[in-house]
Amino acid sequence: MASLLMAASMPLLPAIRLALDRSRARAAKSFRGIVAWALRLLRGRTCAKDTHAFVFSQCIHGNAASVLETFDIHAGMHASAAVGPLIGQALDEVVQRVRPSQMLELGTHCGYSSVRLLRLLPPDGRLLTVEQDPAVADLGEEIIMVAGFRHSQFQVLTGSSGETIPTLRKFLEPAPGASDTFNLVLMDHDPQQYLVDLLALESQGLLCPSGCTIVLIIRNQKDKSLEEVRELIRTRPDCYTIKSQVHGMVELFFQKPSAQSQ
Repeated sequence: MASLLMAASMPLLPAIRLALDRSRARAAKSFRGIVAWALRLLRGRTCAKDTHAFVFSQCIHGNAASVLETFDIHAGMHASAAVGPLIGQALDEVVQRVRPSQMLELGTHCGYSSVRLLRLLPPDGRLLTVEQDPAVADLGEEIIMVAGFRHSQFQVLTGSSGETIPTLRKFLEPAPGASDTFNLVLMDHDPQQYLVDLLALESQGLLCPSGCTIVLIIRNQKDKSLEEVRELIRTRPDCYTIKSQVHGMVELFFQKPSAQSQ
């Protein structure tokens, strides 16, 4: 009986071996992904702590320009997750042109871009910024307040972008007569989430239908995430267009077709 079972199972051995190999490969890939995510989180937290300590001790409190200058001094001496002055200036031009009343930032880091954005928002403008790491979110929030901004002007939300986006509408506080949507979105978190989060924001109705500017920070021009976004634009040119691409920053524009035809 045993010999019969052995003989019957022999033709299945290659398939069983292939299935086991694939299972081990998937498990190894998943494990490597978890390790890489943990290392990125640890490096980001260490970078944020070092940056926070330097900026907090060296800047003039209550002075947003001094906070940004101190960030740039630190970035000149150490690796930094901040976008830096080149991208920062390009971002300034976008904000001054769009003049958003409601803005979303995905990826607070240590508050550098938050400070840049807040100093250019109109008096009734407001920023929601999302940071996955609670420790980094606390450091970023403190730097934003050191720069002189109040909680009535901004709010730091802790959690992953995927978890937070469906809850964003309840945090919006538009000015009277304004839309409860975002005029401008800055993505500077995990590039692999850019396309997923962009589509989630659209499906949740959080992008202003008459026009929303989306800024993507692309530090690696060969990153597949940029090609994914370009593919979206190619397949939906009636909704999305690329307005500019400079200094590792890609500016997109979203507008609903119905709004375009009006």
